[in-house]
Amino acid sequence: TWLHRIPTGLKLGALALFSFVILPVDDWRLLTGLLALPLALYASCGRDGLKRMRLLAQLWPILIAIGLLQLYAADWRAALSSLSRLVLMVALADIVTMTSTMQAMMDAIHPFLKPLRFVGLHPRRLVLAVTLVIRFVPILMEHWAARAEAWRARGGRRMPIRAIAPFIADTLRFSDRLAET
Repeated sequence: TWLHRIPTGLKLGALALFSFVILPVDDWRLLTGLLALPLALYASCGRDGLKRMRLLAQLWPILIAIGLLQLYAADWRAALSSLSRLVLMVALADIVTMTSTMQAMMDAIHPFLKPLRFVGLHPRRLVLAVTLVIRFVPILMEHWAARAEAWRARGGRRMPIRAIAPFIADTLRFSDRLAET
């Protein structure tokens, strides 16, 4: 898509800049209106983009918990602002990872981490770790969605809290296989 042709460094920079700009914004109307941006970007990626957008539906339980905490601590405006900001950032970050290769992300991040070698850290290792985290969050969300769907197919309504432990175990096995590779 047209988003794949944009340099990864530019996409990551735009994401960082957008994050800094919207962080102090508290107007729930503006933040909820901005949700049209990731929706339009997903739609511009075609059918695959819209399918990818469905992965964000797995965040609803977390979003509800955050919203309830915000309602308790502040009011509905603060809750709506926080949730809108969170969904915006997660969706835009997902779009960047969806339209960028891992190598391109590593190449874009590496210059910023080079100065850390002066304090004894290895920039290439850090770049790989950061890139793997960014890249595999959507994959882990897909695994969670598959588990939830399997649970519902077996007759369960919601996945119980006890389903988290096997998911973590599978995630650790996945990371071991990845490390071996």
